[in-house]
Amino acid sequence: MDTLVTLAPLLGLLGTITGLIRSFSFLGNEELAVQAVTGGIAEALIATACGLGIAIFALIPFNFFTSRVSNLEFELQTAATNLEVMLEAQQKAHEGVHIESGTPSSATRSSI
Repeated sequence: MDTLVTLAPLLGLLGTITGLIRSFSFLGNEELAVQAVTGGIAEALIATACGLGIAIFALIPFNFFTSRVSNLEFELQTAATNLEVMLEAQQKAHEGVHIESGTPSSATRSSI
């Protein structure tokens, strides 16, 4: 989807350039046909409008899904962290490691 959003305006720009090249190629002729020149300009403008339209309509769902994936990634990381903490606490409980309340014995002795 990111490629489509990036590529669509570039294709529109390519169409603009080819349409303008076509228009300017008729300007060098001795017989200037207004329809030939305006046809190339119309081609250029249609290509630009199509490229921008595709990019705009593709950008909206792209941003929606990118945001959704980011939120899901955050929720997954949070759940994994919670699971890790719970498993670690369960493992410590089975090993018999208890956290004692109060001051540790090293805190009662002075090191001075």
